[in-house]
Formats: sequence, structure tokens, C-alpha cells
Amino acid sequence: MTTPTTHSAHVKVREPVVFTGGPAAGGGRRRGGSLATRRTRAGYGMSAPALLFLGATMLFPLLYNLWTSVHQVEIGDLVTGDWAFNGADNYDAVVSEGAFWHAARISLLFTAGSLVFQFTIGFALALLFVRQFPLAGLFRGLMLVAWLLPPIVSGTLFRWMLDADSGAYNELLHTVGLDALAHNWLTDPDTALPGVIAANVWVGVPFNMLLLLVGLQSIDPTLYEAAAIDGAGPWQRLRHVTLPLMRPVAAAVLLLGLVYTFKVFDLVFVLTGGGPVDSTTVLPLYVYQSAFLLFQLGRGAAAGTLLLLVPLVVAVLYVRRLRKEGAAA
Repeated sequence: MTTPTTHSAHVKVREPVVFTGGPAAGGGRRRGGSLATRRTRAGYGMSAPALLFLGATMLFPLLYNLWTSVHQVEIGDLVTGDWAFNGADNYDAVVSEGAFWHAARISLLFTAGSLVFQFTIGFALALLFVRQFPLAGLFRGLMLVAWLLPPIVSGTLFRWMLDADSGAYNELLHTVGLDALAHNWLTDPDTALPGVIAANVWVGVPFNMLLLLVGLQSIDPTLYEAAAIDGAGPWQRLRHVTLPLMRPVAAAVLLLGLVYTFKVFDLVFVLTGGGPVDSTTVLPLYVYQSAFLLFQLGRGAAAGTLLLLVPLVVAVLYVRRLRKEGAAA
């Protein structure tokens, strides 16, 4: 009997391949850098259009204004390009002029009066609209009309309302039998500034109300329930719950109101043009008059730079305070 021959199969097993070279060896990076680097580059690339827009519309005008403020520039020098460098002479001329300090005082009065009434009325309306009642959404929407209107339209509207001869306000006083209170509101130096402040308050109240309303709606209702259980009345809840929790929101609203109000130009220009006898000449109007009426462009640029200092200083102090509060928390 023949025994079959058994052939042993030899199978070759390939050893695993270990890559020891190439760009990735030894912690090397892939082409284009790491994932974090590529994300950073993509972020810069996507934000480049916005950065270019901000540079063209904000940074370049600011630098150009600073450059103009240290040169002697008259209206004819814009054509010839013969600008003489004079250092801080324009700033010295501005701060030594009584009209500048008069405009600064008017700006402070205008800003302080506007902020007080805008914030107070806006906070009262926010407390009203945070409650649910019929047609609350409709009335809240109508309140925003004053804020949505262009300042030129609002200024024209108030100029008609406060007109001495046919103004709606004087007509209302005549109708209710208070003829003695009828007045030339915008042509009297004693009442022109309050009239301008009233117009600016009407414009700014909806903005204050909207931001404060958002802050009130973010407060946890259970805090009020707990305070009521402890026997706190409405005024105590307002004092010990609402006001402390609304402090950060109120500070932000006041800061934004100060920055906006301090640079108001169009509303005052339409209402009074700075008169009568400079009783409503705020700093933006002073800058306009220096640069475009007296054609002292260098001095006007210096005044414009000084105009930026007050909101800038307040903003820096506010940011530093926020950082300290964040570090303490």
C-alpha cells in the first residue's frame, strides 16, 4: 500500500511595517501646520473683510484726524497740500479759548440732563412692560418708534412742536387755558437747552427701556417669590432684589448713553444750530463751527480729538471695573 506523501506548506508571514521617516516622524507637522494653526488662519481669513472695513471707516479717519490736528491747515492748504507741522499749537489754541470751555460746559449739562431723564423714564417703563397686561406688546413696539426715527426727523418734529407761533405745545397750553405758560422755547437762551434735552430724552428713552427690560426679564422669578414669603413688600423687593441685580445692566446702559449723548450733533443742529447766543453749542457743534465755518481745519481736528477723550476715559474705567469684578468673582 502506498502511503501518500505529505508536503509541508511554508507560509511567509510579513512583519508589520513601521514608518520611521517622513514629515510626521519625530513629532513633525503636516503640510499647512497643525489643526489649531489652520483654524487660526481660517479665522483671520474670514474676518479680514470686516477688519478691512473697520480700518477704512474708523481707524483711517481717526489717524487722519490726529495727523491733521498737529498741522496748520487752512481751506486753501487742502488744494496745495502745503501743511505746516505745528506740534501741539492747535491744542493750545483750543484749550485757551473760552468758547471751547463754554461748549464743554453745555455738553456736560446736556449729557447729564439727558442721562438722568432717559434712564429714569426708561427704567420706569421697563418695570411696567415686564408685567403681563393686554396689548403690552403693541405699546412696547410703539415706544420704539422714537428710537427708530432718524435724529433729523426727530429734531424737525420737536422744532415744529416747540415753535412759538404755531407749535403744538403752545397750542395745547392755549387750549387748556394756560396762555401765560406759552413761550418761545427754542429762541429763549433760558429754555433752549431744556428744549433740546427734552427732544433727546424722547429719542433715548426707548433704547434705555429696551435694554433694562431685557435685564429685568433675566432675573429669576423665584427670588421675588422667596422675598414675598419673607414678608417683603413691592418697594422692598425693588430695593433689595431688583436694584442690586440690575446694577451691571444699569452701568452698561449709562455708559452707552454717555458715549452716544456726548457726541450728539444732528439733533441739536436741526433744533437750534447752537443758538440762541451759543446757549446750546455743544462740543460737536463747536468742532463743526471751527472746521467748516471758520475753516480752521487743524484746530477743528484738535477739538475733535479732545472730544473723544471723555467717552474713551469713561469706557476704559468701566472695562477695568468689569475686569476687577470678574477677578473677584
